[in-house]
Amino acid sequence: MAKISLEQIHKTVQSALLAHGAEPFAAAEVARAVAAAESVGNKICGLYYVESYCLQLKSGRVKGDVIPTVSTPRSAAVRVDAHFGFAQPAFAYGLPVALDAARQAGIASLAVGHAHTCTSLGYFTEQIARAGFIGIGFTNASPIVAAPGGKTRVIGTNPMAFSVPDGAGGIAMQFDQSTTTVALGKITMAKTAGESIPEGWAVDSEGNPTTDPTAALAGSLVSMGGYKGWGLGLMVEILAAGMAGGTLSRDVKPLKAPEGEPHDLGQYYIVIDPSTSSDFGAKIAALSASASEDDGARMPGQHKAPMDPVEVADTVWAQMLEFAGTDAG
Repeated sequence: MAKISLEQIHKTVQSALLAHGAEPFAAAEVARAVAAAESVGNKICGLYYVESYCLQLKSGRVKGDVIPTVSTPRSAAVRVDAHFGFAQPAFAYGLPVALDAARQAGIASLAVGHAHTCTSLGYFTEQIARAGFIGIGFTNASPIVAAPGGKTRVIGTNPMAFSVPDGAGGIAMQFDQSTTTVALGKITMAKTAGESIPEGWAVDSEGNPTTDPTAALAGSLVSMGGYKGWGLGLMVEILAAGMAGGTLSRDVKPLKAPEGEPHDLGQYYIVIDPSTSSDFGAKIAALSASASEDDGARMPGQHKAPMDPVEVADTVWAQMLEFAGTDAG
């Protein structure tokens, strides 16, 4: 394992994306997201994805040279067309407009459509919270979830994220979770490592519980809480595809496939100005104190400190350097 600084990760990933056809702003924004994921140990959304980014830039599955288009069909409804490019630069274009709309109206929506996978949804809602607003996010993905009792894949892992400011530029609470029992990346990583998965994560193509990741990938992931998680997943699908203008999960090819049609996914965010409530800060402080009363207990995401440097597998880092066209980070 190598110890790599976040600055080095950002620089190397940015160089790799530039070398494969991304324009500078898009490369910088995606590299920033990759480094942020690695800083909190979110390996699934970090360097793990860079190979697919580079290959898909080369094949044209993701457009690296497009300029996102921002529009405001209503005063508090902001839309961004990513033009089949990366979600990160599209969000960066729309965020200032959405924040201003929320300041004016108290609440605003930010819909990012025709985008590549955003990987870590909480990365985006956290930016909303650090600007002093409550951020709620939804996104869909390639189909991997059947209805409880069914076999046909209908929706993706369809995560949702929720970030709350602490009033001092930090985070009072944050969670980012799929509406399935486990994220798809945990299954694919188990398959790569030759490991089994716990029962309850997935079913095979016949709808039977399985601990074999290969059978799970040919079958369906299980919605968290059964019908309750299925309902949440459908809600996310309606907001991400229906409101953001992306395609339905059922029509999205595997996210990491190097070639094929663009992802064409949607991300939908709700931005809330907490200053419309006179005692919001006091309520959050009281809630946080109650949640932290017992040793080891806390609000989700609270006091999460980024790591720098981070440990990266030698083979992974060697691959990053190869994509960046360099022998040193």
